[in-house]
Amino acid sequence: MTVFTYRARDRSGHAIDGVMEASDARAVVDRLQRDAYFPITVEPQEERRRFLGFVWPERSGGRVARRDILAFTQQLATLIEAGMPLDRALAIQAELASSPRLRAIIADVLQRVRGGSSLADALAMHHPRPFSRLYVNMVRAGEKGSALEATLRRLVEFLEESGEFRDAMVSALIYPALLAGVGAAAVIFLLAFVVPRFAAIFSDVESTLPLPTLILLRVSETIQRHGWLLGILALGLVAAIRLGLATAGGRLRVDRLLLALPIVGEVIVKIEMTRFSRILGTLLRGGVALVSALAVVTELLGNRVLARAVAGLGDGVRRGAGLAQPMADAGIFPRLAVHMVRVGEETGRLEDTLLKIAATYEADSRKVLKRLIALTEPCVILVMGLVVGFIVVAMLLAILSITDLPV
Repeated sequence: MTVFTYRARDRSGHAIDGVMEASDARAVVDRLQRDAYFPITVEPQEERRRFLGFVWPERSGGRVARRDILAFTQQLATLIEAGMPLDRALAIQAELASSPRLRAIIADVLQRVRGGSSLADALAMHHPRPFSRLYVNMVRAGEKGSALEATLRRLVEFLEESGEFRDAMVSALIYPALLAGVGAAAVIFLLAFVVPRFAAIFSDVESTLPLPTLILLRVSETIQRHGWLLGILALGLVAAIRLGLATAGGRLRVDRLLLALPIVGEVIVKIEMTRFSRILGTLLRGGVALVSALAVVTELLGNRVLARAVAGLGDGVRRGAGLAQPMADAGIFPRLAVHMVRVGEETGRLEDTLLKIAATYEADSRKVLKRLIALTEPCVILVMGLVVGFIVVAMLLAILSITDLPV
């Protein structure tokens, strides 16, 4: 399936812009015509972004920010709770949206709702961006249960909690990444610009230079002469890794390797358990069936090994084994989570228990990540110090060897 951007006019002649996922452009045109729209332009989202990205960056295929989706959901819930009809609430949101792209999407959703479509079906036309399958399923369950405003409030809570957790993870990783980047840049600068100046001085006595100095001079010379080739090789390696991750088998092998790493694997499991528990608990609280909720969770997990395990839980639920026993049989879920899920099933409060599990593993993830970062920072400083120290010592040894030469 390809995501297309389109521009069309309704029966009154008003122009609308939107995006739609379809097999080809013909399918987009047919769907627009069935909805009583008159297509003007239909083109793949990626091509529109490459052609117009510099002039209209937000109208091209850029993503809608999470904060904009959160604000839209929060304001829509408030308007509906105040007794405002859905179409009028959407019309107000189309005016208030700060992003031109989100404004166009809301306008398209409004047109579909006025045309008789449900809100969930209208949002599904813009899946997976910016409305995820979780978002669409929650709204659909809220519409079926005549509790749309309560469902939107639960979505707001979920988006806020997920955003806070994600921001905390990113903030914790900024300093080590910045430290490593600055250190690497400093070493490259020394090797590419500082050391070559000393190389000209040592050229006449190269045969008598100490081994560390010779190694340093060879590395510096390689970077000077073949730096472009090393850059191309680095880019090729990154491209190869990305292509490997784009395949199901490659992504699965990498995820399995990450889970096997000490400390890192523990952090990944805790983060994925936080996501699994929060999404599943939110969906169940919103009225989504357990089997359908597990299918949604499978798509939203980042680690493919754990996603496969979650996909297998649905078979156990269909057989009537519940959720805790298939989790225990999978052998990959933490034992604490399994026991808590079993208690939740026995007490009939599975969704509340899952949300408590999410809170527990979120706190654990932050603690483990802090320990990991506390270990990473001195390691980065130590490595950078050793490299810079080697450069300085190599230069000093060369200078001392020159002063010892007989006149």
